[in-house]
Amino acid sequence: MVSLMQGPPSSPGPGLPINQDVLLMQKGMLVRKVRSKSWKKLRYFRLQDDGMTVWHARQAGGKAKPSFSISDVETVREGHESELLRSLAEEFPLEQGFTIVFHGRRSNLDLVANSVEEAQIWMQGLQHLVDFVTSMDQKERLDQWLSDWFQRGDKNQDGRMSFPEVQRLLHLMNVEMDQEYALQLFQAADTSQSGTLEGEEFVEFYKALTKRPEVEEVFENFSADGQKLTLLEFVDFLREEQKEGERASDLALELIDRYEPSDSGKVRHVLSLDGFLSYLCSKDGDVFNPACLPIYQDMTQPLNHYYINSSHNTYLVGDQLCGQSSVEGYIRALKRGCRCVEVDIWDGPSGEPIVYHGHTLTSRIPFKDVVATVAQYAFQTSDYPVILSLENHCTWEQQQVMALHLTEILGEQLLSTTLDGLLPTQLPSPEELRRKILVKGKKLQTLEEDLEEEEEEEVLESQLEGEQEARPELEAQFESEPQELSPRSKDKKKDKKSKPIMCPSLSALVVYLKAVSFHSFTHSREHYRFYETSSFSETKAKSLIKEAGNAFVQHNAWQLSRVYPSGLRTDSSNYNPQELWNAGCQMVAMNVQTAGLEMDICDGLFRQNGGCGYVLKPDFLRDIQSSFHPERPISPFKAQTLLIQVISGQQLPKEDMTKERSIVDPLVRVEIFGVRPDTTRQETSYVENNGFNPYWGQTLCFRVLVPELALLRFVVNDYNWKTRHDFIGQYTLPWTCMQQGYRHIHLLSKDGTSLHPASIFVHICIREGLEGDES
Repeated sequence: MVSLMQGPPSSPGPGLPINQDVLLMQKGMLVRKVRSKSWKKLRYFRLQDDGMTVWHARQAGGKAKPSFSISDVETVREGHESELLRSLAEEFPLEQGFTIVFHGRRSNLDLVANSVEEAQIWMQGLQHLVDFVTSMDQKERLDQWLSDWFQRGDKNQDGRMSFPEVQRLLHLMNVEMDQEYALQLFQAADTSQSGTLEGEEFVEFYKALTKRPEVEEVFENFSADGQKLTLLEFVDFLREEQKEGERASDLALELIDRYEPSDSGKVRHVLSLDGFLSYLCSKDGDVFNPACLPIYQDMTQPLNHYYINSSHNTYLVGDQLCGQSSVEGYIRALKRGCRCVEVDIWDGPSGEPIVYHGHTLTSRIPFKDVVATVAQYAFQTSDYPVILSLENHCTWEQQQVMALHLTEILGEQLLSTTLDGLLPTQLPSPEELRRKILVKGKKLQTLEEDLEEEEEEEVLESQLEGEQEARPELEAQFESEPQELSPRSKDKKKDKKSKPIMCPSLSALVVYLKAVSFHSFTHSREHYRFYETSSFSETKAKSLIKEAGNAFVQHNAWQLSRVYPSGLRTDSSNYNPQELWNAGCQMVAMNVQTAGLEMDICDGLFRQNGGCGYVLKPDFLRDIQSSFHPERPISPFKAQTLLIQVISGQQLPKEDMTKERSIVDPLVRVEIFGVRPDTTRQETSYVENNGFNPYWGQTLCFRVLVPELALLRFVVNDYNWKTRHDFIGQYTLPWTCMQQGYRHIHLLSKDGTSLHPASIFVHICIREGLEGDES
């Protein structure tokens, strides 16, 4: 394999690995784009010369438009993994089909090639490029980003840029610049004096454009000669500004080795300005503490001591009334770290249970397909247990089918009895339940009775060995039992509203998560066991927090609670989970298909601890004698003051890239979510006409009573007095995972995908206690 520079020979960009598949993709191919059983159209797809974008047209030589960028692609799946392509298997051979899966919530792209060979070319070629992009380091990503801009700005595609093209590019890049100053930078970069910028000249122009005077100022404050930071100077910076404490000396050596570009600098243990900037833009210089990225919490506590990443009506990828039900909902939820997924099961045709939102027009999917999908994707993102929250509306017969699918498809993954066969005294831990799938649902009897029955059955089985003839009789007797519990006439039509009888084989699969109705906290304490769990609508849960917040906290210290969105949210909108987390509710179920503030908060909390879907609750929410009241936190001893200096922004994108002439007027809003007194927001003023390198230099001050529950959301908006601002990007993280000092905040889109290289540069300082405003 050779590594070739893509695009015009003199355009900047990283070396892309070229193989036969990639070359054939660049020639283009006619494939069938499939949107539904009735929408299947031929389209001409071609990988552009830059090797990074795919365009499509109605036919070869037709008017082409961008389809997707390689950096948008998460993975490529084979045809048989697509629900849609499977439903068309009689029309198109599955081996010729493939699916492109994108990051975020963008719909999958199902394609069918003309032959198995052509499908393989696209599948292998795309995966090859995706793997390459994923493995890019910081510098390579920036080179690629520059290459993309060069392609965009070089309107006539001659591999060089004239000054008018550069002016147009500046507008595209969100830069409002004095024409004289722009020309000055252009001429300084045009070392060949050709009147155009090529390759390396464009890189120099970009460097001049992105000079960071605010970073130079910080550098010079610690550098004696203004040229470099000696090891001792860098240690001082790490200790004084970055609050790295004891580890500053060892860390300084590590960081110089990692980020200093010159070998001589590494040998002499000094850091140049370029190395200093590289460090500040890296993961080590990120606002999110790298120590919180892997699994760093104690995973051996009972299940009810954790917040659990939970999904509501997981099968829906749209709204609650007419939306599409799809196994894709489960794939996406599990891959983003959800550990509790919901399954609404109803009687289906041919004796096969189906999953959909009952009494609505949402489409239906077979229950066995959902179970197979969970089996395949449950532990791809996290090894910790997955909870199947069953909403069972099936008759006895189809419940038996459900139990059969669960046991046969999930096999060893399914937890069907207590871990050691003994009666537990508390819920097991995520660590003990690694790679296990638990069923949450109604149960005929207690766990104690189950275990007694198991013992009796073992004795009975040993007695019945060799007496196979007696089996059918016993089974017939066993099957007739529920009829005695609730006699029904065969002639009468079943009353739709009558509660179906619970089938013992399904009931037996519910072990640690028996669903029970909630009456009151006193009733739960007196009548329920630790393995019984109640569900609350958001409205009920919020009113309980107001009426009896401390009782709710104590309840959640020994039992699991699940909260679900109000039935009025037919558009699949979300509530703010923070209010429920404040009371220690573990499974706060979200419509994960709907992007927005509420999902940003949810993603923010679960970004830590390896994204494993379990986050340990603060100690005062794990104590059954806790005096904590989420609505009235009294005399806190850990209150803190936060000072955030919002310094500058870098390469902020436009919300609408089609508006070539418009430039954003960015402002930064910092929002804090936590207990009610801590929930607040402040914002900077806006910078007019500069999304490329805006400077604010403004300090915001926050006083927080319960930092252990607080999350911070940094939002960049385009000032617009008519629409109360347009969203540009955001980043949300737990207070406890925030690093102090000079930090970059790398922005995410509304969908939660990276907006690289868009960022904001801040200085963060946390002080103990509640101080006066020192801004």
